Amino acid sequence: MNNKKLLLGNEAIAYGLLAAGCSAITSYPGTPASEILSSVAKLKQENQLRIHVEWSINEKVAFETALANSYAGKRSAVAMKQVGLNVAMDPLMSAAYTGIRGAMVVVVADDPGPHSSQTEQDTRFFAMAAKVPVFDPVSPEDCFSLVREALEVSESFEIPVIFRPTTRVSHARQDVAVPEKVEISIKPAVFEKEPTRWAATPKFRFLLHRALNRKLEEIAGLDKFRPYELNPGTESGAKTCILGSGVVLTYAWEVMRDLGLLGKIPIYRAPMPFPLNRGFGNFILETYDRILVLEETYPVLEYQLRDRERVFGRLSGTVPEEGELLPELVEDIVVKFFELPPTGRPVPGEAPPRRPTLCPGCPHRASFYALRKVFRKAIYPGDIGCYTLGLNLNAVDTVLCMGAAISQAAGFYHAFKHNSPEDTPEIAATIGDSTFFHSGIPALANAVVEGARFVLLILDNSTTAMTGNQPTPATGKRASGEISAKTVSIPRLVEACGVEFIRESDPYDLKGFIKTLKEARGFTRNPDGGIAVVIAKHPCLMDKTYQSRMKRLRVRVTDKCKSCHYCIDHFECPALTEAGDGKSVTIDYSICTGCGVCVSVCPKKAIVAD
Repeated sequence: MNNKKLLLGNEAIAYGLLAAGCSAITSYPGTPASEILSSVAKLKQENQLRIHVEWSINEKVAFETALANSYAGKRSAVAMKQVGLNVAMDPLMSAAYTGIRGAMVVVVADDPGPHSSQTEQDTRFFAMAAKVPVFDPVSPEDCFSLVREALEVSESFEIPVIFRPTTRVSHARQDVAVPEKVEISIKPAVFEKEPTRWAATPKFRFLLHRALNRKLEEIAGLDKFRPYELNPGTESGAKTCILGSGVVLTYAWEVMRDLGLLGKIPIYRAPMPFPLNRGFGNFILETYDRILVLEETYPVLEYQLRDRERVFGRLSGTVPEEGELLPELVEDIVVKFFELPPTGRPVPGEAPPRRPTLCPGCPHRASFYALRKVFRKAIYPGDIGCYTLGLNLNAVDTVLCMGAAISQAAGFYHAFKHNSPEDTPEIAATIGDSTFFHSGIPALANAVVEGARFVLLILDNSTTAMTGNQPTPATGKRASGEISAKTVSIPRLVEACGVEFIRESDPYDLKGFIKTLKEARGFTRNPDGGIAVVIAKHPCLMDKTYQSRMKRLRVRVTDKCKSCHYCIDHFECPALTEAGDGKSVTIDYSICTGCGVCVSVCPKKAIVAD
């Protein structure tokens, strides 16, 4: 029995995966995809499902774990964000050749814009490179039904498929009819050994590639996924149409309705933008003289149509080459394309800009402040996480991708090591605990072997804070809430990488933490020294279990305050506010966490704790 629930797109995907019988679902958290696995874990608990749900150490591991479940004939899914697919691309490329037994869907949430990512790359291009089908949902309701159809295609052709929601789909809400009780029939796992496939040597890989091309040809001929009209019943004889995929088509439909063109110009939706249905490709080029292609973010449909005279989109300059296609932009594109008079829509006033900042009481703020106190003129390689906001404290100079802080710190060392001492900057890198597990370990081992020298600050707040406080291997927690008997120690991992200087310190103890950083700095300068690792250990304040046991201080500003604004300019805690007109700094008690670190920051000793 089905009932309607107001669901996020990601929650609808979770329901769809379980309704289709996935027995293993893995993920590494990343916005906009994070809620998929957390929703699966919740449904597993509520319905007592005998399935495997896992927050993996990174996307590559997540992919390979799910793939093995598929090799054993069971349905699988792996979820990640678009830059996470970069990490999992190696197994994806190979798995396209080997194929699968049980269905496997790779859910990759793209981030046009981007809103919370390093890039706005288009996963549909990755699907083209890997030669696997990709499905493009337009709404949460579509997510629920289309992901199940994607699994059917996967199992029918023994090929992994990509399911690609975007931020506006993943985080939209809609009433979706889903099963009142989720039930999964688990079939026994059976692995049929087939070395020429599962462990194929290059000669057999050639044959597998040929078989993959044949699969794609067959999938491209499936009329079930032939693009269809969103507005059937348009006037016959139209020589212009719109073609697209994804959420942008919902904007296009509304724009065309408002402009009075909905019944005059056909709008075609491609639910499977790659491979584009062969018959439809021929049909649209034979039927229409001008084809406007609306898609985010790359010209996937345009490339497949291969007609530069009649197809207008990103390649022709009709659509901007970058950025999210928001409704107002779609309206501008349509108005210009159809040579209509400007609509003259009202322009809303802009809110005053406000740069993002670390939360009040965040231990990372104290860590960055201390880092700047000890390393005043250093190079600061940074990494991906909420601690990227160390930018505001001038303690992050580079942000590339996960794990790069360590590799780049080593790279900077080797670049400067032959400079004169006065022209050789110190290097202090920062990386989060989850990111260190994800991809920092190989980089650290490599840096040690290559003789690099720098200070590495591992910001250990015992969670993956930026994406919703998912557990790390150090916590011993699993996705469904179970507590593992085993945990992985960061200090022991660092020691195993060959690091000799390892210290753990609480950044809330600012004086003690600064002292530890100075010791680390001395070790890197010692002739017998090397890389020094300091682990800044303090729980994230967003962790509700920590909030209940946190010691809170009552902090106040005394009349010693001379309004020098040092605390605001150099510490930037949102709870410290500028009164103006030479008045003393004030404390916003509605957001102050009572951490008390600002007491040690004030140079005038004007902030005290009771």
